[in-house]
Amino acid sequence: MIGYRLHKRSLFEKYNIRNNFINKDLNWREREALESIPSLFTKEVLDVLNSTTSSDNPLSLDSLRKNHSVANSVQTSSEGNEDKMVPRFGHGTWIGKAFNDTPEMLHERSLRQEKRLERANELMNDDSLQKLETAAMARSRSVDSAPLGNYTIWKNEYRRGKSFEDMLRLMQDQIIMARVYSGLAKFTNNLALHQEIETQLMKLAWEEESTDIDQEQRVLDSIRDMGQILARAHEQLYECKLVTNKLRAMLQTVEDELENEQTYITFLTQLASKALPDAIHCLTMRLNLEYHLLPLPMRNFPRRENLENPKLYHYALFSDNVLAASVVVNSTVMNAQDPSRHVFHLVTDKLNFGAMSMWFLLNPPGEATIHVQRFEDFTWLNSSYSPVLSQLESAAMKKFYFKTARSESVESGSENLKYRYPKYMSMLNHLRFYIPRIFPKLEKILFVDDDVVVQKDLTPLWSIDLKGKVNENFDPKFCGWAYGMNIFDLKEWKKNNITETYHFWQNLNENRTLWKLGTLPPGLITFYNLTQPLQRKWHLLGLGYDKGIDVKKIERSAVIHYNGHMKPWTEMGISKYQPYWTKYTNFDHPYIFTCRLFE
Repeated sequence: MIGYRLHKRSLFEKYNIRNNFINKDLNWREREALESIPSLFTKEVLDVLNSTTSSDNPLSLDSLRKNHSVANSVQTSSEGNEDKMVPRFGHGTWIGKAFNDTPEMLHERSLRQEKRLERANELMNDDSLQKLETAAMARSRSVDSAPLGNYTIWKNEYRRGKSFEDMLRLMQDQIIMARVYSGLAKFTNNLALHQEIETQLMKLAWEEESTDIDQEQRVLDSIRDMGQILARAHEQLYECKLVTNKLRAMLQTVEDELENEQTYITFLTQLASKALPDAIHCLTMRLNLEYHLLPLPMRNFPRRENLENPKLYHYALFSDNVLAASVVVNSTVMNAQDPSRHVFHLVTDKLNFGAMSMWFLLNPPGEATIHVQRFEDFTWLNSSYSPVLSQLESAAMKKFYFKTARSESVESGSENLKYRYPKYMSMLNHLRFYIPRIFPKLEKILFVDDDVVVQKDLTPLWSIDLKGKVNENFDPKFCGWAYGMNIFDLKEWKKNNITETYHFWQNLNENRTLWKLGTLPPGLITFYNLTQPLQRKWHLLGLGYDKGIDVKKIERSAVIHYNGHMKPWTEMGISKYQPYWTKYTNFDHPYIFTCRLFE
C-alpha cells in the first residue's frame, strides 16, 4: 500500500497534477527522494496495485471498506451453518465442518481480518501518508546535513557547545576557507566580496590574539559573521576545481614557508651550539689574566714523575673548553676507586693554555695527576710532517671554509655552517691521530672527548684484552664507531702504522672529494678492521640530541656522551640531562659565580 500511494504521487507530479502537499515548496532532496521510490517496484506489482483501485475488484480498498460491515454481519450469522463461504470476504473464507473449523479458529481468523482492514484504513488516512512522506524526506536530509558555510571538521563539537578551544579551532578552519574565497573573489574581480572577507579576516586575527574577558562572546559573534560571509561566497564563487587548486597552492606555500623556517631554525641552532657561552668566555678571560700574573715557579703541576709511568691509568683529553674539561676530570676522579693511579694529559691551544692551567692549579684533582700542554709546543708537528696541518694552513682550505658563496645566505649557511665551525679548522681536532707521538712512553691510553661525563670507575678498561686490535669502540653491531671514549693499545698502533695510514688518506682527500670535514670519516677508514667491540654499558651516546633516552639506561652507563648540538653547558642543553653534568660543577666557585654561569 505504501508503494501504491507513493507511486500514485509520483505519477501526479509527472503530469503536473499536484495536491495541496505537492504545492508546498519542496527542496531538491525531498523531490529526489519521492521520485526515486517507484523504482523499488516492478511493473507487475504496480499493475496489481493499480487494479485494486477498481470498486468491482474484491481486493480493492473501496470494496473492502464498503463491505467491511457486511462481512462482519455475515460472519457472525454464519455460526452453526455448514459448508458455506463468507461472501465477498477477501479471497473467500470457508466455514463449516468440511475444514473442521472450530469456533476458536474462526474467531482468530476474524480478528486477523479485522487487523488487515484497520491497517488498510490507516494507510488510506492522509495523516499517515503525511508521516511516511516526512520520514522519507528526513532520511534524504541525513545524506548531507552540513549547514551551508560551516566548513570545518569541528562543526559537531561547535554545535554541541564544546570548549573555547573548539571554537578557536572552528575559527581557524574558517580562516582557511576565507583565504580561499578571498583569492577567488579577487581573481573573478568581485572586489566588494574580497574586501568584505579581508576585513573579517583582520577581525578574526585580532580575536585570536585578544585576551579580554569578553573574548569568548566576541569569538562566537565573529564565527557567526564569518559563517554568513562564507555562505554567500560559496553561492557566488564555489567551483570544485578552482577551490581545489587554490587549496593546493596554499598548501604548497605553507610547506615552502615551513621549510624556510626550519632552515632558519637549523642555522640558528648550529650557530648557538658552536658559539661559546658568554659565561665560559668570561671564565676563560679571568683565568688567563690570573695565570699571567702568577709567578713562574708556581705554574708547575705536582707529581710530574707519574706522566710517563706505564703502570698507571692514563687519559688523553684535547679541549679548548675549560669548564667542560673540568667536568670530565672531576667526574672521573670522584668515581674512581683509587684516584692516585689516574693521570690526565690535557692538551689545548695557546689561547686557552693559561686558563686551562690556572683552573687546575687552583682546583687540583685530589690525588690524581694532571698535566696541561699546548700543541703549538710540539716541534715535530709541522706542515712538512702532517698533511692535515698543511691543508688547514692553505689558502684554498680557508677559502673553502670561510669565503665561498655558500655561507652568504641563511639557506646555504644552515647546510654549510658546520664547515665554518672553528673546531674543524683547529689542529686540536686531529691530535687524536698522533697520540703515540705525543705520549711515546705509554702503552695504553684512554681517549675521552670533553663532552662526556664519567659515572663509574673506568679502571677495568685497562685490563681488557684487545686481541691485537688497536682500539675498542662502543657498539658491536655496527661497522662504524664513535669517538668519545676509546682505549688505545699504543704498541699495536705503532705496529700497524696507524698515523702513516691516516696521512695516506689525508693526502688523497686534499681536494675534499672523499669527505668534507671532521675526523670520524678518516678514523673509520684508518682503523678499519682494527677495532674491538666494547660492551654497551661503558659508553652511552645521544644526550646532546636524543630527548627520549631511558633514565635507567643513563644511570647504569659508565660514560654518558653529550654528542650533538645540545651541549649541557649551553642554554640549548636538554634540561632533563643537564643535572648529570652540572653535579660535577662547583657553582659556588668565585670565578664561576662572578661570571654568572646558567643565569
